Amino acid sequence: MNDEKELNGPVSRGRRRFLIGSALSGAAPIVGHIGRADASEGPSEADPQAFVTVELRVNERIHSLEIDSRTTLLDALREEIGLTGAKKGCDHGQCGACTVLVDGRRELSCLTLAVAAQNREIVTIEGLADADGNLHPMQEAFIEHDAFQCGYCTSGQILSAVGCVQEGHAGTADEIREYMSGNICRCAAYPNIVAAVMQASGKMGE
Repeated sequence: MNDEKELNGPVSRGRRRFLIGSALSGAAPIVGHIGRADASEGPSEADPQAFVTVELRVNERIHSLEIDSRTTLLDALREEIGLTGAKKGCDHGQCGACTVLVDGRRELSCLTLAVAAQNREIVTIEGLADADGNLHPMQEAFIEHDAFQCGYCTSGQILSAVGCVQEGHAGTADEIREYMSGNICRCAAYPNIVAAVMQASGKMGE
């Protein structure tokens, strides 16, 4: 996470390939089950198979949506539910701005179909604080260490950092850099981000 060269190195590319592969492998059988319309034809109002009803459990609330079967989780969160904390950056799984937690693990919501997220626990940045409004230790650490500048990538960075700790990949600064390498900060606040994750890791362990 020190500079753009490191972000584009083998570790970063390997992590991105892993995340992209995980998202696509989970979505493929579901898409095939929904319908096998000609790929050259776009969705239309007259095509009932292009739309499905899905129930998404987001931040402990259930949302019933009627959406195009190809709608991504990111678009469902932003356009249908109104949770805009997950950002649309590259929309190709390369920047990490759309990161959310699904069953406690990091997922790129721009590469995850909404239908693939049914019956799973989804957490966005809006649901990270507790019911009383107290910030999560990771949110507090990001504020204390000024681990953001423009703020566009911050929600994805925070959720990825929470997942990184929960996965047991926050033991050292180098490990944090490796497992957070899929989240790009164009403002280059990387040293502050690493410091925040290390602080929050101790508190989350408690």
